[in-house]
Amino acid sequence: MLDNNKPSTPTAYSREVDVPSTIKYMGQVITMLAKGTETNGRLAFMEVKVRPGLEPPVHIHEREHEMFFVLKGAVRFYTPEKTFDVHAGGVGFLPQGKAHTFACLSDEIHALILVGATGEETVGMDGYLLAMGEPARDMTVPDPSTIAPIDDPTETIKVGNSWGIRFLSPEDTEKALPDYPGFGVGVS
Repeated sequence: MLDNNKPSTPTAYSREVDVPSTIKYMGQVITMLAKGTETNGRLAFMEVKVRPGLEPPVHIHEREHEMFFVLKGAVRFYTPEKTFDVHAGGVGFLPQGKAHTFACLSDEIHALILVGATGEETVGMDGYLLAMGEPARDMTVPDPSTIAPIDDPTETIKVGNSWGIRFLSPEDTEKALPDYPGFGVGVS
């Protein structure tokens, strides 16, 4: 929930795309350009670099809409309404409350992600990523084969739920996104 005791106008700031502003999560390189804590919970803005095999599992944002602006590469988005591709220079919009994920169609994607709160609760995506990620030591996207899979997703699911992000089971994924080939499965 929003804290009404906080000032209604955020403070101006600047931030660089550099190692101190960046985390790594599941092999993704994510620079936190604007955090919900800096925008009174209304939005978060991130730069992300991802390689095939490092994409997120199917999930639902309960608190926010998500918009991708693809800077480099190409992405295939899976949603209940449709599956669509976005290439460099294009935008993909993923509405709050709908199951979704994406797959890289190129060797690496580079995108900007904007999430905007849809109700009284603050955005949650950045909080989740900050809680689950680790500080970056460099800006390089690792080879997917070097990233260990999550053996027990219990903590990931728990932390996700606390930030309004719900991960779908394989059964729920099959119902919600019948065209989705599966986590880590390459697309052609």
